[in-house]
Amino acid sequence: MILGNTYHLENRPGSSLLRHLGGLSTFVDWNRSSLTDSGGFQMVSLLDLADISEKGVSFQSPIDGEQMLLTPERSTRIQNRIGANVIMALDDVVSSVCLEAKRFEEATHRTLRWIDRCIAAHQRPSEQALFGIIQGGVDLRLRSTCIEEMNTRDAHLPGYAIGGLAGGEEKDAFCRVVAQCASKLPVNKPRYVMGVGYPLDLVVCSALGADLYDCVYPSRTARFGTALVPEGTLRLKTAAMAADYRPIDDTCDCLVCQKYSRAHLHAKITKEPHAASLLTYHNIRYQMRLCDEMRQVKHFFDVKGDHLCKVLRIHSEGDNFTTVPRVCSEFCSQAVSKQHGPGMAARGAFIS
Repeated sequence: MILGNTYHLENRPGSSLLRHLGGLSTFVDWNRSSLTDSGGFQMVSLLDLADISEKGVSFQSPIDGEQMLLTPERSTRIQNRIGANVIMALDDVVSSVCLEAKRFEEATHRTLRWIDRCIAAHQRPSEQALFGIIQGGVDLRLRSTCIEEMNTRDAHLPGYAIGGLAGGEEKDAFCRVVAQCASKLPVNKPRYVMGVGYPLDLVVCSALGADLYDCVYPSRTARFGTALVPEGTLRLKTAAMAADYRPIDDTCDCLVCQKYSRAHLHAKITKEPHAASLLTYHNIRYQMRLCDEMRQVKHFFDVKGDHLCKVLRIHSEGDNFTTVPRVCSEFCSQAVSKQHGPGMAARGAFIS
């Protein structure tokens, strides 16, 4: 599954053109599933250019300065024209490290009001799955309120997303929110944790019951010359790579590992943009293999916290590892036995 950005696609090339050409998948020659966001994340990423009200959010284009008013109705109809298989409801997104409690309260209740407008505006419910988004920051009370209200609209929502995370909050708070949401959302529908892409987070969230993820991490880290490997990360800009003729990862089946050495990529990484594309290809394949391995491990969920900790250690990075034992003991083993029972195949799919 690939993800398209509704706000940027509407700016260029435009949703009407995409509809005329057969939709996003046809436009990019992708014969598998696709998903579009609602444009809500731009309330965080383009906050200085956005004005949020009950009507919607008004953006000033970073390209030409033109104003765009994105309402729940317009966001939904743009996504109807883009034609992705999964579309997201417009939500009021607040950075998880915002210090204003009233802003989270306002955003949570506005998200619930907006979901009704998105449902009413959805013109292709039999062709496109509309996902509702759970907001509330790291406040578990607000998250519960949002989940309870979303569940009353369950007949109109084929899936759910957990939004407003992965923005710099403490790892413990992140895990508490994912654990709570995954345990209270319908078990027969997809649960999508938005903005998550670190290998450690993929493993933890899968253990807690999440199904889908998306993140710029594989491509962003590639632009800095870093590859994802089972041991953690491999920095190809370092001098040690200049005479290393091994592939990035001996166990990887991607075309980059089959054709190029570390030395070759080291020579290119600071001079040719093509090298970042090659690393992106490898990093996305790494994430896909990780999710595939989690699904294939027969008894992934039938483990004790200390065993799962060993699994997580392989995919932890830097200071993140200091939180892994707590994550395992407090959340993973308890949530797994409560939600899934022994021997269930692992969840997890990464959206590029």
